[in-house]
Amino acid sequence: MPVAGPLGTTAYQAELSRIDQVLAGPTRALTRVRTAEGLSEAVSTLAESLNTVAVRLSALTVTSRLTGVHALLQERIGVAATRLTSSAEKTEEDARCGGTAYTSQQVQRQLRTDLGPALVLQQQLKLTFGRTLPDPGPAPKQVQPDNGEVLVRRDPEGMGRLKITNGTTKDVAISIVSDGKPPGTPQVMVYLRATQSTTVNRIGGAYRLYFKSGADWDADRHKFRSDCSFKKFDQTFGKNQSWQVNLQPRPGGNADTTEVEAY
Repeated sequence: MPVAGPLGTTAYQAELSRIDQVLAGPTRALTRVRTAEGLSEAVSTLAESLNTVAVRLSALTVTSRLTGVHALLQERIGVAATRLTSSAEKTEEDARCGGTAYTSQQVQRQLRTDLGPALVLQQQLKLTFGRTLPDPGPAPKQVQPDNGEVLVRRDPEGMGRLKITNGTTKDVAISIVSDGKPPGTPQVMVYLRATQSTTVNRIGGAYRLYFKSGADWDADRHKFRSDCSFKKFDQTFGKNQSWQVNLQPRPGGNADTTEVEAY
């Protein structure tokens, strides 16, 4: 049960230390998950713990000197808990495309951002809270390829030509995959920014067309890290021919697409 108040600085610091320990396990779990499902579960558990902490804080009374920092801490914990609860499903989806470790680090950074204003004010009052919060460091620098930049080119070249228009509001990576091969081994992969067009020449043989969209491009892994979508055109594109495609579905279009597994 909360101690009797109003609490002064020493007693309030003792309460903050106890709360830190309550959050230690759930926050540590964020750094240890290995699967998308595990991350989603860890996010939900941490949200529940933050809500429990918020209830405990709301039962405390503090001296006038601490009123502002106490109110701000409750507010920021509520913001963090709400964000975690509402984003659990999206977090799991992002982990499937961007990787569990990377997505977990994004959650950790957002948690520190949400609590940040309260932590700063506490430091000014010589209080300590958040010792158990994981610190993944700064986010990696994001590098957006140029429109039409060829990211991969392998296999024999041919006479095929493909003009691609990205009529969507998201960047995409187009994979030109030799017929019969998996999408993870394209003969050509090209980056196409939102609402832009490009033309790919020297395509060899018959092929299928895959495209993935999203945000936060990973240049090393050739993947988007969040908001991912993976599709393919149902038709096969003949060798040594010129084709034009638009990634934006439109009435009267003659090229159907299908959702596919992440690649």
